[in-house]
Amino acid sequence: MADVVEFNVLEHELVPEHYLLTEEEAANVLKGMRITRDQLPKIRRSDACIRVLENIYGPIGEGRVIKVVRKSPTAETFVAYRLVVRG
Repeated sequence: MADVVEFNVLEHELVPEHYLLTEEEAANVLKGMRITRDQLPKIRRSDACIRVLENIYGPIGEGRVIKVVRKSPTAETFVAYRLVVRG
């Protein structure tokens, strides 16, 4: 059986930066955007990026908010938020 090579997907140049927000940061973002958590786009706990973040932060439960920072030649940076859901 071959050795399994662990790959940190967050280090790939095409994958945007992902950050786990604290509950206070998430509340401030939602208040500023005037939306509820359920209105955020979703990201599954089984997503490769979430699994890497769990190696950094520990278990990430459903309902947590992830900040995604995309680099763009036209917009420079674009920030999006995702709600962690089961799956």
